[in-house]
Amino acid sequence: MNVAGEAQPLTTQVDASALKKAGEFIEEEEGVHHRFVGAWGTCLFVLAVIMSLFHLWAAYGNINPYQLRYAHVGFVLFLSFTLFPWRRAARNRFSWLDLGLALLSVAAMLYAVWGGDDFLDRSTLPNRIDNVLGVVFMLLVLEAARRTTGWIMPFVVILFVVYAMVGRWLPAPWTHVGYDIGRLVGHMYMTLEGVFGTAVDVSSSLIILFTIYGAMLQFSGAGKFYLDFSFAALGGKPTGAGRTIVLSSFLLGGPSGSGVATTVTLGTVAYPMLAKAGYEKNAAGGLLAAGGLGAILSPPVLGAAAFLIAEFLKMSYLDVIKMAVIPTCLYYLSLFLMVEIDARKYGMKMVDVQATQSAWQLTKTQGFHFFSLISIVVFMLVGFSPIGAVFWATVVAALTSFIHRDCALLDLRVFRERPKGWVRDILLRSKLAKALEAGSAGMINVGATCAAAGIIVGIVTLTGLGLRFSEIVISYAGGSLVLTAIFTALIVWVVGLAVPVTASYIICAVIAAPALIKLGVPDYAAHMFIFYYAVLSEVSPPTALSPFAAAAITGGDPYKTTLQSWKYTLPAFVVPFMFVLDPIGVGLLLNIPKGGSWVDVLTITTLAVVALVALAAAAEGWLFKKTTLLERLVLLAAGILVLTPAALNDAVGIGLLAAVMAIQFFRSRA
Repeated sequence: MNVAGEAQPLTTQVDASALKKAGEFIEEEEGVHHRFVGAWGTCLFVLAVIMSLFHLWAAYGNINPYQLRYAHVGFVLFLSFTLFPWRRAARNRFSWLDLGLALLSVAAMLYAVWGGDDFLDRSTLPNRIDNVLGVVFMLLVLEAARRTTGWIMPFVVILFVVYAMVGRWLPAPWTHVGYDIGRLVGHMYMTLEGVFGTAVDVSSSLIILFTIYGAMLQFSGAGKFYLDFSFAALGGKPTGAGRTIVLSSFLLGGPSGSGVATTVTLGTVAYPMLAKAGYEKNAAGGLLAAGGLGAILSPPVLGAAAFLIAEFLKMSYLDVIKMAVIPTCLYYLSLFLMVEIDARKYGMKMVDVQATQSAWQLTKTQGFHFFSLISIVVFMLVGFSPIGAVFWATVVAALTSFIHRDCALLDLRVFRERPKGWVRDILLRSKLAKALEAGSAGMINVGATCAAAGIIVGIVTLTGLGLRFSEIVISYAGGSLVLTAIFTALIVWVVGLAVPVTASYIICAVIAAPALIKLGVPDYAAHMFIFYYAVLSEVSPPTALSPFAAAAITGGDPYKTTLQSWKYTLPAFVVPFMFVLDPIGVGLLLNIPKGGSWVDVLTITTLAVVALVALAAAAEGWLFKKTTLLERLVLLAAGILVLTPAALNDAVGIGLLAAVMAIQFFRSRA
C-alpha cells in the first residue's frame, strides 16, 4: 500500500479506445473531416495552403476589406463543402454534389466581387439575379454551418430570419415593420452589414492569422515543450500533478484558444499522472476540462470571441488582452486553490514524472518557443496593429524553429542536397506546408459560424431587436442592475448550451449587452461579462464537450465529470459579477474607475482573491481540514458578501472567512 509522500513512477497508459472517443469530441466541436488521399486529397491540401498564404499576404500587403471578406467566405464555403461530409456515414467519400455546392459558393462570391460598386449601390433594390443568388448564398451559409457545427446554429438563424419577415404581425413589444426577401438579400449579401459584417471581418483578418500562428507552434514542437516544461517545473510534490495541469493548460491553451483540443492533449499525457497521484476518474476529468477551459480565457488568443470584442467596441486588441490579465490570473488562482485543497482532501501522493531534463535544461535547449508568445505583446506595445503583430509573431515562430533541428519547420538540407522530388516534398510534406494547411482547416468551422452569425447580427441591426430586447429584460428586472445582470448571465448561459462560444458571444453581444449598458455599465465591462459566461458553454451540458472528452480519456461518467468541472470553475465565474455590479469593479479589467485611482484596482483585486478563497473552500468542503455543514455555508456566504458592492458586506464577508479559518486552524491543531 502506497502512502502519501512516496514517489510513484508514471507508467499507466491511456487506452487507445479512450483516445478515439476523445477524438470524436474534438470532431464534434470542429466538425467531422474527410480524410482524402490521392489527387483529390492533394488538391484540397494545396487549396488550404493557398488560403493561408493568401491571408498572410493580405495581412502584410494592402487589400480592399470588401474583397478580403468575400474571398475569405469563398474559401470557407468551398472547404466546408469539400472537407466536411453532409452526414457522418458519407465520410471519406468523394461527392459531385459537394463539389457542385462548393463551386456554386465560389460563383456567388465572384458575382459579388466582379459587380464592384454597382453591386453595392443596388443593395436597397436588388435585381432578380441578385435575389436568386442571394437566397442561394444564404442557404449555402446555413448548410456550411450545419456541416461544421451541427443543426442548432442554422435553426437559430432561421428563427431570426422568420422574425425579420413576420415582424408586423407580432405582438408588442416584438413588432416591427417586417422585411421581404429582397430587403434581406440586399442587407445580408450585398453590404458589409450582414454576413460580411463584423464577425467575418474579424474571422478574415485576425482569427485565421492566429490559427496559422498556433499551427506553426504546434508543428514546431512548442506544445510538447510546454507540457515537458510544466512537468519538469512542478513535479516532486503531492500537489505537483494538479499544478502541472494548471500551468500546462495556460502555456498550451493560450496560443491555441481551443478548450476541447487542450483538454484532450493534456488528458492523454497527464491523466496517468493524476491517477497515480490519487485523483478519482471524475475529479481528474473535471480538472482536465477546467484546465482546457482556461485556454479560451488566456491571452494572447482568448478564443475567437476576444477579437470580436475589440471589433464590436472599436478598441485595440491590446486593450482586450490587458482587460483579460487579472481575470485570467484569478481563474488560474482559483484552480491552484482547488488543487492545493485536493492534495490535502484526498491525501495525494507524489508522482515521479521521470523527466529526462530539468526545467532549466529544457529552457536552454527549447526556450525559444517562448519568444513568439512574448513577441505578440511586444509588437503591439511598439505600435503594430493586432494583424501586424500576429503576422510578425508567426514569422518569429517560423524562424526560431530553426534554432533546434528537430523543431525546424523546413529541413534546410534539401536545398543543398536537392534529392529527387525535393520541391514536391517542400510543398506537400514539410512541416511548414502542413502547418499552413492546418491553419486554414482549423478555422473553417469558426469561419462558417461567423458567416451564419452575421445573418443574426444583420437582422438585429435591421429590426432594432437589440434595444427592444434590452427594454424587455430591464422591465422584467424592475430596473435592478443585480437582476438584470443575473438575467443576462442566464440568457448567455442558455444560448451557450446550444451553440459554440463564438456564436454565443456574437448573439448575446447584440441582444443582451445593451441592457447592461443602458443601466450604466461600461460597454467594455458588459462585453467582458458576456464573454465569460459564453465560455461556460464548454462545460455546460448538453454541449459540454470538454468534460465529455475528459471523461472519455479517464473512463469516468460524463455528467459526473461535468459536475466536477463546474466545481473547479464555479468560483472564478462568479467574479465577472464584480465587473458590472461594483463601481470599482472595472479595476479588475485594469481600468481605473471614474474618480478613482490604482488603489481601487488593488482593492478590488484583493477582494476578489478573498472571495475566491472562500468560494473555493465552500465548493470543496475543505479548508485546513474537512468543513462542517455550518462552516461550509458560512464560507459560501462570506464569498457572496465580498462579491457584493458594499463596504459593510465586504467587512462582514472577510470577518466570516477569518472566523472559519481560525476555527479550522485551532481544530486542526487540536
